[in-house]
Amino acid sequence: MGNSLKAIVAFVPSDECQKYLLEDLEEMPVDKMVDLSGRQLRRLPLHICSFRELVKLYLSDNNLTHLPPELEQLQNLQILALDFNNFKALPLVVCTLKQLCILYLGNNKLCSLPLELQLLQNLKTLWIESNCLQCLPEVVCELSLLKTLHAGSNALRTLPIQLRRLQELRTIWLSGNLLSEFPTVLLDMPFLEVIDVDRNSIRFFPSLAHLPGLKLVIYDHNPCRNAPKVAKGVRRVGRWSEESPEPRKRSGAVIEITLDERPSSPPVVKPEPE
Repeated sequence: MGNSLKAIVAFVPSDECQKYLLEDLEEMPVDKMVDLSGRQLRRLPLHICSFRELVKLYLSDNNLTHLPPELEQLQNLQILALDFNNFKALPLVVCTLKQLCILYLGNNKLCSLPLELQLLQNLKTLWIESNCLQCLPEVVCELSLLKTLHAGSNALRTLPIQLRRLQELRTIWLSGNLLSEFPTVLLDMPFLEVIDVDRNSIRFFPSLAHLPGLKLVIYDHNPCRNAPKVAKGVRRVGRWSEESPEPRKRSGAVIEITLDERPSSPPVVKPEPE
C-alpha cells in the first residue's frame, strides 16, 4: 500500500516540479502560442495570464478542473484547447474571451454548457465530443458564426429545433450518440456540407437530396434498412453507398448487403482559425 501511494504521489507533479517544467515560459513567446499539453498540470500557471498578446493556448491532456479568473486578461486569444482534462463545468472565465474562434472542450465530464457561452460570438469551431451531454445545449444555437460543431460520443437523442438558426454551420459531427431517428432539424439546413451520424441507432433515413450544399454524409454503423438519398455528386459513407446497391425486396423480405471494406471517415485535424 505504501509503495502504491508513493507511486501515485510521484505521478502528480509538485509545485516545484511544475515550475521546472515551465521555467522556459517566463516570457511571451514570439509566435504568440503556448502549448502546455500533456504536462499533468493541476492548475494553470498564473504568469501565463500576463501574456496579453497570446493568440493560441493549448492545455490539452492535463488534470485541470478549473481556471483562474486572471485568464480574462488574454483578450487576444483565438484558440483555446481544454480537451482531455477533468472539467465538470466550463469555467465562466472562458466566456469572457470574446475573440475566441476555436474552442476544444472534448473528453471532459461536461453535462451542460453555461448560458454565458453565447458571449463568444466570434466562435467558428466548437468541439464538445466525448462528454456527458444528454441533449445539445440550446446555448450552442446562439453562436451565430459557428461553422463546425463536433458533438460526437455523447448521449444525444435529439437536436433542438433552434439549431436551424446557425446559417453559417457547414459541418456537424454526431457520431456515437443515441439518435434513434435522423434529426429532422437537419432537413431544414440547406447550407450543411458534411453530416456525420455514424454509430447511432437510426433505422430509417429520409431523403437528403434537397440539401444543395451537401457534399458528404456518413451514416455507417446504424441499424438502417435504407441508404439516404442524396443529390448527384454527394459522397455517402455507409451500407449500400456508391460501391453497392441497396437491398432488394423479395417476397416481402429484405436482403441486406454488407460491405467488407468501407471508406474511412476523414481524419480529424484541429484546424487553424480562418
